Amino acid sequence: QEQLVESGGGLVQPGGSLRVSCTASTRTFSVSAMGWFRQAPGKEREFVAAISRSGGRNFYADSVKGRFAISRDNAENTMSLQMNSLKPEDTAVYYCAAQKMDVDARWYPSLPTKYDVWGQGTQVTVSS
Repeated sequence: QEQLVESGGGLVQPGGSLRVSCTASTRTFSVSAMGWFRQAPGKEREFVAAISRSGGRNFYADSVKGRFAISRDNAENTMSLQMNSLKPEDTAVYYCAAQKMDVDARWYPSLPTKYDVWGQGTQVTVSS
């Protein structure tokens, strides 16, 4: 069974930093572009960041651009999201997701419906 496992969530003060990671099986990770989404209480799930299969391209939501950085290690089948200058409005459950795709296929980095495998989520709380 394909599975994504997030780790690294927690409580951090405003202005602080946190790193969340996602681990996948080789079967999933090697053929997937990867993304991070988040969902705050009472709100819809929203796109945060995404990275291509090779790691050469990435996209960010405007709300996190310049503060968050997505990366992937294809040898270790892991993806990470470094979050800096965190704000209370960043509080949410963060989900990693895999979008399986051929090398030359069109990529939809911000559309949750295009992602095939999802993790269970990890809570990130930004509060003083």
